[in-house]
Amino acid sequence: MPSDIETTQSPRSTSAERHSYRFHTPYLHLQSVFGDDWFALKAEAFARFFGTPSFLIAQTVIVAVWILVNVLGLTTFDIYPFILLNLAISLQVAYTAPLILLAQTRQTDRDAPHARANAEHGEGLHTASEKRVAVAADQTPPVQMLR
Repeated sequence: MPSDIETTQSPRSTSAERHSYRFHTPYLHLQSVFGDDWFALKAEAFARFFGTPSFLIAQTVIVAVWILVNVLGLTTFDIYPFILLNLAISLQVAYTAPLILLAQTRQTDRDAPHARANAEHGEGLHTASEKRVAVAADQTPPVQMLR
């Protein structure tokens, strides 16, 4: 299945691109330990959202408004020591921690084959480089010292 990039490039660059991914090909069949079902994908999306600045700022504003409304006496649904707020944050943490761990595990599963493929690619480049140096050394005539 060619991508948009492949269809706009010359056949030579497409061939070179496929060649550069040859070390990744053996790992294309791998799937995540947790699968790619709806729950796993949504859990990972939520976990990624929990670490964003927009989430942290929104949560801080909500907690500050909650405390301010109750301290000023505009409402008395959760007076000091804010037991309901504590329960809400504890419930959020109870669900957030496993979701973050799930996302980290899924990311590790995706990164491991790529790291192996990159290491194999690096070894291949090193071997090719050593061969080129050896060929160049064989083709270079010996330098004779002038007296």
